[in-house]
Amino acid sequence: MFKILLVCALAALVAANENAEVKELINDVNPDGFKTVLSLSDGTASQAVGDVHGNIDGVYEWVSPEGVHVRVAYKADENGYQPTSDLLPVGPPIPEAILKSLAWIQAHPSKE
Repeated sequence: MFKILLVCALAALVAANENAEVKELINDVNPDGFKTVLSLSDGTASQAVGDVHGNIDGVYEWVSPEGVHVRVAYKADENGYQPTSDLLPVGPPIPEAILKSLAWIQAHPSKE
């Protein structure tokens, strides 16, 4: 199912960049996984490899209308979708009081 969504997303990406030409397009699907690569003349690109267990490692990138190069790498596995990028927001640090509370709870587990 994910493979179909990925191919559709790649097709939508190409359609959204009507003025860009496809420089490279690889869709290799085999029994033990897949590899897909898309590269457009405007700098938009996407790459992903997946295995038979549904684990996927990939990256997609483009240049924003403001001229900023956006790159997102991701892993999708039993822990869910895990993107990484310098442009993604980062949550605040955990307050010291919460860290102390968590340490106390770990040191004093419930007897039940």
